[in-house]
Parts: sequence; structure tokens; C-alpha cells
Amino acid sequence: MSVAFTVFKGSANDGIVEATTSLPSPTGTQVQIKITHSGICGTDEHYKHLDMVLGHEGVGIVEHKGENVTEVELGHLVGWGFYHKTCGRCELCLRGQDQYCLNKQEYGTANHHQGSFGSRAIWDESCLYKIPPEIKPEHAAPLMCGGATVFEVIETYNIRPTDRVGVVGVGGLGHLAILFLAKMGCNVVVFSSTESKREDALNFGASEFYITKGIDRFDVAPVDHLIVTTSFLPNWKPYLDVVKRRGTIYPLTVSPENLSIPSLPLIARGIKVQGSVGSTRGVTLRMLDFVVRNKIEPVVELLPFTKAGVEEGMARLREGSVRYRAVLAAED
Repeated sequence: MSVAFTVFKGSANDGIVEATTSLPSPTGTQVQIKITHSGICGTDEHYKHLDMVLGHEGVGIVEHKGENVTEVELGHLVGWGFYHKTCGRCELCLRGQDQYCLNKQEYGTANHHQGSFGSRAIWDESCLYKIPPEIKPEHAAPLMCGGATVFEVIETYNIRPTDRVGVVGVGGLGHLAILFLAKMGCNVVVFSSTESKREDALNFGASEFYITKGIDRFDVAPVDHLIVTTSFLPNWKPYLDVVKRRGTIYPLTVSPENLSIPSLPLIARGIKVQGSVGSTRGVTLRMLDFVVRNKIEPVVELLPFTKAGVEEGMARLREGSVRYRAVLAAED
């Protein structure tokens, strides 16, 4: 038997195309999911010109499963993110760094016939996460990529409650970074281009807020870590004075531009620039537990799970008018 479902794809003219995908019923370790929610991420913009199904922050209900599935049951609410499957055998997988798997299937390079912008999907259970009942599905969706990406930096690079941490940008990733860090007890210093997000940032738990537009130098005590979540790469020069000697910058911005940072202050102060992508499965599970224990709720705007809803969400993402993550929600 096979299952047919609606999907929303990119196209050569950047328009959204509604189409139908048909796949065999799940076997082995595969799981069929009725998608109820999907976050809209900046990375989706990078693939909107391709003939592929968009979306990678999916949440839905398990409808069917293969004979070898052991971790999820029918009716479970599950989610998935950027990574579809890893080999489990390469050196990086064996180190627990599975998001860097040498043989992984991931959004943009595999499974172009399905994604989280659709009515259903069929995924391997190894990269699905059971969503705790305390987390609403519309809140779970942006955690699958945006939240996991930020939490990976916090967990893997040992950001501690005693640290001052700068967050550049208050958007989908930035607002989650502030929420996570504040609940950890960090002193969170926020940098944003305009005054309009000051109140929100402080309500999320930031202790300081600085406007970046037109600024050549910040009058601020230095930070141990600087997490950059903007949709475009900033002018790095004023930020180098903000980072402590031996501090670390995490440029999470996905951009085709080259990363161009003045080398002399970087060398003289021993500042590290640390790349990071997505999260390991273990970190994603710890993030979900952290969210439950600390009652964290991403700030989302719900849109209908239709072609028009996808188009509106992506247009508003480009405009920068979303507060703070657009989430597609299917009708019951």
C-alpha cells in the first residue's frame, strides 16, 4: 500500500507550489506522521528556489509504523529537525557528534519529495523525538531546529550560569537563546538593531539591552560568549571590543557571505570563533527536558497550514516582522 499527501514545494521562480507526494507505507524503522505543525525557519528561504518540499521543524502524530519501530507508538506526538538519518557507524557518530555524520541525510540534500511543509511525512524513528505532554505542539516546532541549534552551543561549549553572554539579534533563534540563558542564571546582554524589541528582550530575561544601528563602539562590560543569531552577518569590528580576552564568538547566521573578521584583535585577545550547526540527538533530548522543567514557551505566531499560509509566513520572515517564530498549524 502507499500513502498520498499534500506538500508545499519551492520553485525556480521562488513561488510556493502545492503538490502531492505518494510514498509506500512505512516498513522497518520508518514512521508515518500526520503533521500538525511546522516552524518556518530562515534556512527554508535558502531552498525556496529549488524543486523540493520545504520545511524542517515538523511536529505531528504517529499514524503508522514499521515492524521494527520500538521507540514510538501510535498516537505519540513526535518532532524532527534538520537531520533525517545518520549512519551511526562513522567516527563522528561514534563520538556522539551525529549532526556532523559523514553519511547523514539532511534537509536540502536528501528526501526532496517530503518535508515538514506538508500533511504527512515518513521518517526513520532514529531522528524523531517524542514531545513531552507539557510542551504544546506549536511550541515544540521551533525547538526542533532553532531551539536545538542554540541549546547545542550552550551545552557543548560549556556556557555556565556565572557567565556574561551576549546575544546578537532578537528573532527566532535569538529570543530562544535569551529564554534559555536567563533560566540558566546567566547575565544575558542583548544587542538589537532597534529599540522596538527592548521590552520583549527584558521580559525574556535579558539584563542589558543595546541598540546596534549606527554604533561604532559599545559602552558595555565585556562578555564571555557572544552568540550571533542575526539573519545577516554583522559588522564585526564593534563586537570584538565586547568579547573578553579568551572569549568565544558563535556565528550561527546562515549566510552565503564570507566570514570576515579583523584578524589583529582576534589574535591579540585570543578570541575564538566557533562554528556550530544543529544539535546532537542527545542535546535535543536534554533541551526538551530543560524546557519542561523551566516552563519555557517560544513566542510564536500561528498561520494556516495552506499555500497562502506558507507564502505569508515566508514573506514576513523576509520582512523581519515575525514575533518571534512563524508556525504553520493544521486544522483539527
